[in-house]
Amino acid sequence: MNRVALALALIPFSAAAATLEVGPGKPFSKPCAAIAAAQPGDVIEVDAAGNGTYDGDHCAWSTDQLTVRGVHGRARIDAGKVQANIAQDKGIFVIYAPNATVESFELSGAVDDPNSKNGAGIRHQGLNLVVRDCYFHDNEDGILGGPLENGQNADGQGSVEIDNSEFSHNGHGDGYSHNMYLGHYAHFTLRASYSHGALVGHLVKSRALENRILYNRITDEPGTTASYELDLPNGGLSYVIGNLIEQGAQTQNSGIVTYAEEGGTNPDQHLFFVNNTVVNDLNKGTFVAVAGNTPAQLTNNVFVGSGTVTTQANAMQQGNWVAAMMGDPKLVNPAAFDYHLAAGSPCIDQGVDPGMANGQLLAPDSEYVHPASSEARAVVGKAIDVGAYEFGNQPPPDGGAAADLATANDLAMAVAVDSAMAPTGDSAMAPTGDSAMAPTGDSAIAPADMAVASDMAPAPDFARAGDFGAAGDSGAGTSPDGCSCGIGGRPARPHAALFLALAALAFVARRRRR
Repeated sequence: MNRVALALALIPFSAAAATLEVGPGKPFSKPCAAIAAAQPGDVIEVDAAGNGTYDGDHCAWSTDQLTVRGVHGRARIDAGKVQANIAQDKGIFVIYAPNATVESFELSGAVDDPNSKNGAGIRHQGLNLVVRDCYFHDNEDGILGGPLENGQNADGQGSVEIDNSEFSHNGHGDGYSHNMYLGHYAHFTLRASYSHGALVGHLVKSRALENRILYNRITDEPGTTASYELDLPNGGLSYVIGNLIEQGAQTQNSGIVTYAEEGGTNPDQHLFFVNNTVVNDLNKGTFVAVAGNTPAQLTNNVFVGSGTVTTQANAMQQGNWVAAMMGDPKLVNPAAFDYHLAAGSPCIDQGVDPGMANGQLLAPDSEYVHPASSEARAVVGKAIDVGAYEFGNQPPPDGGAAADLATANDLAMAVAVDSAMAPTGDSAMAPTGDSAMAPTGDSAIAPADMAVASDMAPAPDFARAGDFGAAGDSGAGTSPDGCSCGIGGRPARPHAALFLALAALAFVARRRRR
């Protein structure tokens, strides 16, 4: 069978997703009206030209596989710090759906009632969530989530992926609300994002069984009062690679990165802390506080400022540059958060091979680009540099026509195979299959983050009136916010991937005939 025939054979004929348009002159004037009308798999495109008219819009939904996307810029919804402008006393978007994707949105001003104090830009109570190119600011929580399936606790399942997004000045100011707070998901990934200036709370907090914190800028910055920069209170298999992390002089807590401080209840307690640049402007405290006996691996990190590198006596430390003992690492402009290595830095070519873990390389393949982006990183010189940046790094050049040809060919095959193998579509991450890895239970909350009724302990946090009993939360019906969340059928039409695959294969054929 030739390649074209194979590609066609692998492409299923299924219901085609619809695109619902929102904005001036569009069929829908508000995002939540389109969300209420959507069917599973649909795409809602919200025109940023309507910003200012969407303020106060809010809704909950359980319709699966929706992609809610801003176009022509970020679509903005400001709740105005008015409690009535959030759904179910929870958030601007409250998502019960098994799978959801939110892209290119700015969500701000979400506040809850005075007892809960957990109004969120996104309150996630489904399984799998993808967030890309979004900006969360001046909410009580940027994103607050814990995995639920059909309204029931689903600890150890689901995933949250956040890419290329910014979180700023979220928090009620009481220390129990954060820029982002993720519960006991199976997986959490934060990549190429910028979290800064939380109001007393943490910049990043996750109880997930597995965490990937990759190529981010996580910084207090002057005049702000965040607590921990990165908090993984129950441990978990955690890869913290290639990040810029800074503790400010006005922090509420002298710990910068904390791991398992509330009890290592997640099944795997391995921490890989590799090629990060950590700056302590408080000049006291601990860079990486690790509880438990499983040795953490701290490799090729730059630690600037006074303080204890780690509290764990048996941590494996190699290739690190500790400025307090070894001298100035010569960063370009730390006061302006430019942590690139300057010419003549003693960190150039001084790293070690961090090796592998669980079959994957630990060496960084990217580095953070401000704001909320990244680029490829390659070793320049005889050895990898210490810290989050490689001196003289250049992104790989464009491969030219030959690479374009290969890409088109690979794309066609990938689309075909993906279409055949992934019945749920690609608008959200599929379940991870790790549901058997349920944690042993939510740990007792340490004094630094005492439990309140609205904190993330699974039962009390989510068992508020109307959380799960409303029609439409897990099936057909209408939610309390007017979201029609029933699952309806569509007539079978050729899958959109068909056209992409055919176009790519046609491109390949034309190039070969020349």
